Amino acid sequence: MDVFSRGAFTGNPVAIVHDADDVSTEEMRAITRWTNLSEAAFLLQPLQRSADYRLRIFEPKIELPFAGHPTLGACAAWLDAGGIPQQPGIVVQECGAGLIKIRITDAGLAFAAPPMIRHEPVETDTLTRAMRLLGLTANDVVTSHWIDNGPGWMGLQLTDAQRVLDIPMPTEAAEHFDVGVVGLYPTGSNAAIEVRAFFNDPNGSIREDPVTGSLNASIAQWMLGNGTLTAPYVAHQTSGRATVEQFDGQIWIGGTADVRVTGTIAL
Repeated sequence: MDVFSRGAFTGNPVAIVHDADDVSTEEMRAITRWTNLSEAAFLLQPLQRSADYRLRIFEPKIELPFAGHPTLGACAAWLDAGGIPQQPGIVVQECGAGLIKIRITDAGLAFAAPPMIRHEPVETDTLTRAMRLLGLTANDVVTSHWIDNGPGWMGLQLTDAQRVLDIPMPTEAAEHFDVGVVGLYPTGSNAAIEVRAFFNDPNGSIREDPVTGSLNASIAQWMLGNGTLTAPYVAHQTSGRATVEQFDGQIWIGGTADVRVTGTIAL
């Protein structure tokens, strides 16, 4: 699946495996490592009656309770395979973070941002380490916060969008590194913010995620909550984009989710 794209092959790829009820956890981990993508996700029969399907989401390091682009990718794959939701226009996904609602709209799919499990200031030592690895100084960072809704994100707001774009890819190895950076565009721009997401792979190398639903969800909760942003808005991240809406007390993260490759997998 190609998720949050601005055109073919511009979004975040994710592998979705259908009919995975008989696939073991170890096999899921092995498949995820083999795809060499940031995540792979596995569709199973739901355990809760109100859910349309159950999803297990893996990155090469660990299993995740929630992730954004696997959520939209899995929903689109499930619908493409003939899935019919119990509620017209709303798909209910069961995952480690609970029940996640996904709206079906003319513009694509949008998931309801799950609650953050950690939302507090970043410790000084941890912030200093993240800044050093990203080549940032104290003058570059407006504010920082833990904005973890499952994957473990630390959020850094930089002075502006251009400073976000100017960050060079880190070359030093690191562990437990899941950092999202965000900067505002000038009023009237095509997007409200520029976002980048950095994480370490199992070998400790720092990689960059193309477009990240979970991070955009927690940034929205953080920056709408403190008044920095107002919804609706568009977020750019590398070559992709995410939309953010807010109504009925809920934040919705939307984007495209297109099937690019179909086939069978041999276990």
